[in-house]
Amino acid sequence: MAVDYAVIVLYLAGMLAMGWWGMRRATSKSDFLVAGRRLGPAMYSGTMAAIVLGGASTIGGVGLGYQYGLSGAWMVFAIGLGLLALSVFFSARIARLKVYTVSEMLDLRYGGAAGLISGVVMWAYTLMLAVTSTIAYATIFDVLFGLDRTVSIVLGGAIVVAYSTLGGMWSITLTDMVQFVVKTIGVLLLLLPIAVVKAGGFGAMADRLPHDYFAPLGIGGQTVFTYVLIYSFGMLIGQDIWQRVFTARSDRVARLGGTAAGTYCLVYALAGAVIGTAAKVLYPHLGSPDDAFATIVKDTLPVGVRGLVLAAALSAVMSTSSGALIACATVAHNDIWSRLKGAARARRHPAAEAASGAAGGPQGERNEAPDEVRGNRRFTLLMGLAVIVIASALNNVVEALTLAYNLLVGGLLVPILGGLLWKRGTAAGALASVAAGGLTVIGLMVSLGVLANEPIYYGLLASLAAYVAVSLATRPTDQAVLTVWRERLAGRADEPSSPLSRV
Repeated sequence: MAVDYAVIVLYLAGMLAMGWWGMRRATSKSDFLVAGRRLGPAMYSGTMAAIVLGGASTIGGVGLGYQYGLSGAWMVFAIGLGLLALSVFFSARIARLKVYTVSEMLDLRYGGAAGLISGVVMWAYTLMLAVTSTIAYATIFDVLFGLDRTVSIVLGGAIVVAYSTLGGMWSITLTDMVQFVVKTIGVLLLLLPIAVVKAGGFGAMADRLPHDYFAPLGIGGQTVFTYVLIYSFGMLIGQDIWQRVFTARSDRVARLGGTAAGTYCLVYALAGAVIGTAAKVLYPHLGSPDDAFATIVKDTLPVGVRGLVLAAALSAVMSTSSGALIACATVAHNDIWSRLKGAARARRHPAAEAASGAAGGPQGERNEAPDEVRGNRRFTLLMGLAVIVIASALNNVVEALTLAYNLLVGGLLVPILGGLLWKRGTAAGALASVAAGGLTVIGLMVSLGVLANEPIYYGLLASLAAYVAVSLATRPTDQAVLTVWRERLAGRADEPSSPLSRV
């Protein structure tokens, strides 16, 4: 394994070097949080594919293929469908808004009334996403080096926190491009064909496995529906995904690059399921489906190639982990801490705060750039340390991730899409929607269990009913607010100096 270890160590050192290089480019808030909004189609599509295809899509996708056959592709397939829908129907408008967070979008649309509560919900989602991604290091480093679970989490988490804190989105973008290339070579070009050949080809696989392993809905129609509901819709509204949309150089890049990334996800989904199916032929009695990836890599690949494919798994985890971390830090700093601090300052010095808001604009952002970068860098480090601590103490990854997605989709899907698609939606309707959907989801998860399907079903229905009913029962959104919203959607308004200008 000496050669494989050398490949992994070189890869990890390269990630830290990318973080150091990215630090030199992150000189403003825009650079640190959204890579200066300058990514072209190749860089954008590669980094977008990297963030959505994490450890769950790689190790978990192979595990589902081991357990259910080709229909195990549906989880990752749902992620690809969601990314395609986001890119084709919404990404251009989202990119033109020139905001940093989903909550800022809600502020723009509804007049500043929904940002804080939506920020708290989004922060909880991104925190749990970062935690579950970080826990995956335990599996990978155990396979590589036989390390203790906590040591593995601290080692993997520390590397991600280091390069994310140093250069923000620029560092993450550079590392994600490397990770995208490594995943493509390691999983699609090496592991996939080798696994199929080792299993005897598709004919031998069909002869040795039950017919259900090759049925499109072998995993179950209700499971497929739930995957689409949670993961496809989750792609439409997650801060980690939107923050990548904000990095696009233009709305055309966001649309075309995202479409390419979504298509790549569909291919990756099928590849993972096929690898898992081949592993079932080769190792029919594994203790856990999630062991399929590591087992087939260790036993079937030659020296050096094995290290590259394990680096691909590590890449998948790191890309999702770093994307979730910067999203969590961005929401914590810009949507929660800065709003609370600004509101407190406004109560103490209302005249000075009003004058400060009137002096906004691009020049104001340039003057505040060093402080903005330092503040966001501090929060990235703080959230990263919190993620490592929580990941070390948490055991049930599936429940944590399900809780995060249920809260996100149940609480925020309706007010976000409603704000984009229905001009009659109001701030009161948005707040009622978040409260009704979130409380319904939490209540049903407590009574029926976190992994039950019903919480998200009824949570969405409650959220939609509250949004429509309260919006129709309250005064329409002020026309001045809607005018500013339409100008921003059309790309005809300047980027605001700070979200606090609307507090």
